[in-house]
Amino acid sequence: MRFSHLSSTSDPTPRLAAVIGDGALFLEEVMDDAPRDLQDLIERGDEALAHARAVVDNAIAQHTSLTPIRELRHASAVLRPPQVIAIGANYAAHASELKLRSEKAATVFSLWPNSLAGHEGTTVWPEDLTTQVDYEAELGVIIGKPARDVSERDALDYVWGYTVVNDITARDLQFSEAQWSRCKSFDGFTPNGPVVVTADEISDPQDLWLTTNVDGRILQDSSTADMVRSVAEIIAFLSRSATVQPGTLISTGSPGGAGYSRTPPVFLRDHSTVTVSVGGIGYLTTYCRVT
Repeated sequence: MRFSHLSSTSDPTPRLAAVIGDGALFLEEVMDDAPRDLQDLIERGDEALAHARAVVDNAIAQHTSLTPIRELRHASAVLRPPQVIAIGANYAAHASELKLRSEKAATVFSLWPNSLAGHEGTTVWPEDLTTQVDYEAELGVIIGKPARDVSERDALDYVWGYTVVNDITARDLQFSEAQWSRCKSFDGFTPNGPVVVTADEISDPQDLWLTTNVDGRILQDSSTADMVRSVAEIIAFLSRSATVQPGTLISTGSPGGAGYSRTPPVFLRDHSTVTVSVGGIGYLTTYCRVT
């Protein structure tokens, strides 16, 4: 199944919807005691997802009208994650182009919740704070149940779903400070979506294609097979030291092709449009404004 948080011009409150093709079915319109958002649905467990699937299938069989997605606005695909965890330097080509060392242990940092943004949103940043804003296409992983000290073999059983993430980064801040969270956590610097795809629809998270298109140019074009640490390895690693809570979003790193490393560099600028994609999930577009 595919889920989004969507709103309308008449009601700006994001509501959880099942996405079927080009249409949306709001769960609150067809379910009693509908989950208020994706986090609520995840926390209710596997039976709740199975129930939602059955209700949606029945509604489609009854030819229930869908709302065209083109008439709606996307919010962040995850609204209340207990944590947003990012994995740095997880593709050898990206680590090399940024002149980062490949450490024995994964590089882990947090993204602040204010950075979450939706598909076709506008991300704004002040020019007097950063002039080197970069894109990073990433596969996002959403955890479905508490993961504590899980094995790599079993780790994918803890995945609820997948989404697309653009880990936007202020490179000038990144390389002038001793941490990475602030440079990646401006308001709107973590667009994600447009949907969360349940794990059963992704047979192998290491066989997905990522791309980035900036103003009509393809600048990243690679496979998740090139990860230094697989999704299963990442989950197992994180779960050794702490319980990874249901609803946690893990952004799993970006392949080579970053704008910072190009000659000349290619940074996002005022009125840039950046679209990142992950095969089997979708395309995530962000509009940029500089103040």
